[in-house]
Amino acid sequence: MIPGLGNRRRFADLSEQEILALAISSEEDDARIYRQYGERLRAEFPATAAIFDGMAAEEDQHRQLLIELHRSRFGEVIPLIRREHVAGYYARKPVWLSANLPLETIRGEARAMEQEAHGFYTRAAQATSDAATRRLLGDLAAAEAGHDRRAAELTEAHLDKDTRADEDFTARRQFILTWVQPGLAGLMDGSVSTLAPIFATAFATQDTWTTFLVGTAASVGAGISMGFTEAAHDDGVLSGRGSPWKRGLASGVMTTLGGMGHALPYLIPDFWTATIIAMVVVFVELWAIAWIQNRFMETPFLRAALQVVLGGALVFAAGALIGGG
Repeated sequence: MIPGLGNRRRFADLSEQEILALAISSEEDDARIYRQYGERLRAEFPATAAIFDGMAAEEDQHRQLLIELHRSRFGEVIPLIRREHVAGYYARKPVWLSANLPLETIRGEARAMEQEAHGFYTRAAQATSDAATRRLLGDLAAAEAGHDRRAAELTEAHLDKDTRADEDFTARRQFILTWVQPGLAGLMDGSVSTLAPIFATAFATQDTWTTFLVGTAASVGAGISMGFTEAAHDDGVLSGRGSPWKRGLASGVMTTLGGMGHALPYLIPDFWTATIIAMVVVFVELWAIAWIQNRFMETPFLRAALQVVLGGALVFAAGALIGGG
């Protein structure tokens, strides 16, 4: 009976034929994953894609060796057994199904795949008594352990220092376009645009609970609006800015947080205590925005600070004057 998800086998209970079959299916899966990474990276990171092509070719060689060994020992029919059929067997996280994976995430997943495969072949070699099978599995364990060296060789062949620097720059640019830029725009909008309604309400009513409700409504409403606007106005195909839902999430969440930062102090019943704390929070938010602009957008810090702080001060003053009038 073919083991299924509801009837998982223990690794210790597998026969030597089933261990070989599991190794064959695992090599097939890993080769597909490496090729998937290669295809995903080819347009923007062709040198790294070539490295994954080489690693996929190695997995194909391992699979052929395993198939030949199975043919010589057990015949042509290979049992259908896969990772998910074995309890405790390492499983590949389906991250390769996600679009717009960061380059470093893909590299990290590849390293994890090699380490897990090495552990499997070491256990598999210990579980077999046939000398030829044990030798091949031991060789494959050594090959997986040596993939770092092989990856270094492929890197040297396909990815020189300048190319690596270019690919890293492209990856950083993609991160900024997908997460930092929309998040920064949201933080700026949430921090600045909610100043007027929050402080106008505060000075007009001097009721902290009413101010908190107005601030929460303004922050959440602005977050929803900014999130949908960011996701809807650009699908990222032509601009290369990445997944619209990621950008919308970054923009919406940061917009809400930017507004809630100076709305939350009004949970404090005392009006002036809450207002002073809210002003301090606004000051911190505005300087954080200036730092992010300087750190990721390469905007000179003094210019960023002047723009953000001046803009925030004007909006705050407008809210205070309207509320106080």
